[in-house]
Amino acid sequence: MQMTDNASPAEIIAISSHVVRGSVGNRAIVFSLETMGHPVWSLPTLILPWHPGHGPSTRIVIADDQFAAAIDDIVSSPWAHNLKAVISGYFGGVGQVAAVAGLVKALKAKNPDLVYLCDPVIGDLKGLYVPEPIASAIRDQLIPLADITTPNRFELGWLCGVELIANAEIMEAALSLGPRRVLVTSAIPMMSGGIGNLLLTERHAMLAEHRMVGNPPNGLGDFTAALFLSRLLKGETEERALQMTTASVFEILARSVKRGADELMLSEDYSSFAAPMAMVQMRQLVHPSRIKRK
Repeated sequence: MQMTDNASPAEIIAISSHVVRGSVGNRAIVFSLETMGHPVWSLPTLILPWHPGHGPSTRIVIADDQFAAAIDDIVSSPWAHNLKAVISGYFGGVGQVAAVAGLVKALKAKNPDLVYLCDPVIGDLKGLYVPEPIASAIRDQLIPLADITTPNRFELGWLCGVELIANAEIMEAALSLGPRRVLVTSAIPMMSGGIGNLLLTERHAMLAEHRMVGNPPNGLGDFTAALFLSRLLKGETEERALQMTTASVFEILARSVKRGADELMLSEDYSSFAAPMAMVQMRQLVHPSRIKRK
């Protein structure tokens, strides 16, 4: 899963929503990955004029048969062997989930080292914002295929069927989910007035914290998933990838809010992707497996 320093940047296919205006879904994912140096294939699941949080708008969902046909074209294309990673986010239908599961299986058959990051974009503290059949399909069809998953705390709780009110519970749920790396955004902070990203791997548990910023724009999860994937593909350690990803997201979030922006201002602050200056608090947590041995 790691690249050598002199290797070409990994080629990645990004599958999520597309907005005409804004920095969410594939607009955030593709820009972030390309800024980090990756060639990116972009496949939209649906098209929106803007994020639904900005008000009602036309919703164009790519039909299941057309979406599946495009997936088949990708798998059979002469360039498919170049793909080293898949990242998926928001889905517009259950059929799309099944098609992406087929894509991941087919690409892994061609390249067993291919990395799949599933960002289960299904809800937040207010509840599910996708139909339950889509959320269930992501849980049942995509999470088992994922090498990395990046749920927020609500999404992790829904996927595991438990309420998560402490980091110990978050770690237990993450361990039970299946993927080797689970990055949980909006974890319980240990610092006052903060918020954290908790990473659980097969052997390590780490928490990266920063100061909470009020009224954040949408797209933070998309941005976080893309940067974390990029840094791992470039060969960074898990701790370094977590620290630098969290610092970049915090830095751009804080600057966007300070400007009064209603979207993340990625194009203005792209220098913060590779070399963030923001400080984050890193903590090593006791891994659930060590607690069980005691």
